[in-house]
Amino acid sequence: MIIVYILAVLIGIPVMAGIFLSDEYKILEEITIQKNKDIVFEYIKLLRNAHQYNKWVMTDPNLSRTFTGTDGVVGFVSAWESKMKQVGKGEQEITWITEGERIDYALRFFEPFEGNANAFITVVPISANETKVSWGFNGKRNFPMRIMHFLLNLKKMLAKDLQTSLANLKKVVEAL
Repeated sequence: MIIVYILAVLIGIPVMAGIFLSDEYKILEEITIQKNKDIVFEYIKLLRNAHQYNKWVMTDPNLSRTFTGTDGVVGFVSAWESKMKQVGKGEQEITWITEGERIDYALRFFEPFEGNANAFITVVPISANETKVSWGFNGKRNFPMRIMHFLLNLKKMLAKDLQTSLANLKKVVEAL
């Protein structure tokens, strides 16, 4: 009988968390880069550059990437496919650009799970050669994903991956 109670608690806690957690999530990380805002923006708006700083793109050296459209403009799509489960299959599309300030993306995930998210990167000058870069994600998560976020602490994991990507970006752009 004790085993039944233990199982009920072990199953009940994540289910209850999934019920009460918001279906929306937001993640925002920032870093300061010692370069002029325009240099930083011109670099990040090109999705082809992601292989030099984006942790998720860099995870699989055998990642297959295809591109559709003109990089750095609204409508450009960067698609990826990997045999590695943590990379999976999906695509990123540039949906909006405020030149020199912000770029917005739609993310569509197909494998290992289906989902959509929105992302953005903003650049704000701190001084002539110092720029604050903010990278954010937001989206909706269904009930099973809310449980997964709770159990795996995905928000913390994704924030850590964003920080790694921003640190890589800093290193690459400051070397330009």
